Amino acid sequence: MRIAIYHNLPSGGAKRALQELVKGLGPRHHVDVFTLSSADHGFADLRPYVNGHQVMDFQPLPLFRSPWGRLNQLMRMADLLRLQQLTRRLAQTLEQGDYDVAFVQPCQFEVSPSLLSRLQTVPTVYFCQEPLRRVYEPMPARPYNQPRNSWRRRLDRLDPLPGLYHLLLKQADRHNVRQADRVLVNSHFVRRAVDRIYGVEAHVSYLGVDVRQFRPLGLAREKMVLSVGSLTPLKGFDFLIRSLARLPAADRPRLAIASNFQNPPERDYLHQLAAELDVELALLGNVSDQRLVELYNQAQVTVYAPVREPFGLVALESMACGTPVIAVREGGTQETVLHDQTGLLVRRDEREFAEALARLLSNPAQAREYGQAGREHVVRHWSWSRAVSTLEGHLEMAIQSRLQPLGAPQPLHESR
Repeated sequence: MRIAIYHNLPSGGAKRALQELVKGLGPRHHVDVFTLSSADHGFADLRPYVNGHQVMDFQPLPLFRSPWGRLNQLMRMADLLRLQQLTRRLAQTLEQGDYDVAFVQPCQFEVSPSLLSRLQTVPTVYFCQEPLRRVYEPMPARPYNQPRNSWRRRLDRLDPLPGLYHLLLKQADRHNVRQADRVLVNSHFVRRAVDRIYGVEAHVSYLGVDVRQFRPLGLAREKMVLSVGSLTPLKGFDFLIRSLARLPAADRPRLAIASNFQNPPERDYLHQLAAELDVELALLGNVSDQRLVELYNQAQVTVYAPVREPFGLVALESMACGTPVIAVREGGTQETVLHDQTGLLVRRDEREFAEALARLLSNPAQAREYGQAGREHVVRHWSWSRAVSTLEGHLEMAIQSRLQPLGAPQPLHESR
């Protein structure tokens, strides 16, 4: 196949997953990448594995500082219009490039890229890592987001710009998703959300783990538990701090959080919360892949409590390293962690989470048993070769759907 890939991804799990998929597609297909200058190209670099890599110039407009910050919604709306113009030009390029299919990734500004609604002759497959959560879901409350005085609260209620920006973003997102020939998701949890929000039938195409990189190293376990993810409210790190605070001080391990992205207000909030509750906290930024593998191997347990996490690659990486996982029983973690086999799944209850953590910390033999089972489970069921093979099937079906007469039955394809 001649495959055109489009992305505007920052560093993080989605970019890492795309790199692994490209590694598998590259040797068997002609793959060209089209991306924007605003994406992170150094992290999980795609260039060594593709035939062509074209970067189009785009940077978001600069934002105003106080007291003009309310005008920033206008700048964000202008960015949406600029992206629509850019993807219109890109669609023309792709349609002249004799591509069999376009594999489209989320955009850090649009979420579902407007390229999906611009392409007319090239079949499109959109990998929806998650819906536009900040529009469709309530966000966790944070003290730093609350207006400090009554006049600001009144202005917030009267200001029409945030609502208008979210309305435009939501309308464009729904339209773009519905234009894709085939929508892929990373879990059955996200598949149900896509059906509910967009009214679109999505197909589960599970991701994988590089078990050669994420592996047991035989390092000594430290009095430390690890969590991984961007420093944002949806990752639930405050819940972990409060859960750890319920353990006796003498038994309480250090909490290390590895993050490629750290939101400064969230970072300060977590530091303050940990200090108030006497929880030793280490916030680690710019963690290399090698260092991340070492951290998984040094931790006694990986603790994971994101809010309705779409997939939960962290759990699989930890299990691949032979480290058990304690996770909140929500979202995609229910599809990756085997309860009482590779780790423990509990309700979002601080007392229950603390009890589960105390159980494993006090029983190293059981923790090792869970870790060994987790490694075996990931090697057997979560390889990238399986993920790439599933993706190839979906790309081929998107091509065939354009070739078949209208109304002709299409073949069924299972993701696992």
